[in-house]
Amino acid sequence: MKHIYYGDGKGKTTASVGIAVRAAGSNLKVLFVQFLKTEFSGERHVLSHTENVTVTFCPLELKFTFDMDEKEKAHASKIFKGIFERSVTTALTEKYDMIVLDEVFEAINYDMLSETDVYEFITNAPSSMEIIMTGHNPPQKFIDVSDYVTEFKKIKHPFDRGITGRIGIEF
Repeated sequence: MKHIYYGDGKGKTTASVGIAVRAAGSNLKVLFVQFLKTEFSGERHVLSHTENVTVTFCPLELKFTFDMDEKEKAHASKIFKGIFERSVTTALTEKYDMIVLDEVFEAINYDMLSETDVYEFITNAPSSMEIIMTGHNPPQKFIDVSDYVTEFKKIKHPFDRGITGRIGIEF
């Protein structure tokens, strides 16, 4: 089935990590793909040491999208296209039971990943593959074809008071 965890609230990646760990603990093979997150995201260390989970590599030089200029966004787009294509090939050829596409909607919304390519993959993937997608503002057609759609709504967040993300809590 297809899952979407989206919105402006905290917890989207946390939910996807939780379902990945649950799947791995049940001997399902999980491919965890992250866009816009580098090796500094704390979940990557644990996931990369978890049996049955494979975590993709994302370069350290990437910035947050709002800090990127057009040249950096074009560079990130090439990186994300490569990550996505390799991940899809790996998931299909190595018969993964689950693929997590963390922050995929951010990459799509900032035109750094093809909405069409991602949509084609999720609609043509084997029915035995669980697909988890996270980010902000998923295109409606993704919502329409998904089985689980959960919106995380921010009521209050320390960032609103100028408090930046903290290691181990936000990343």
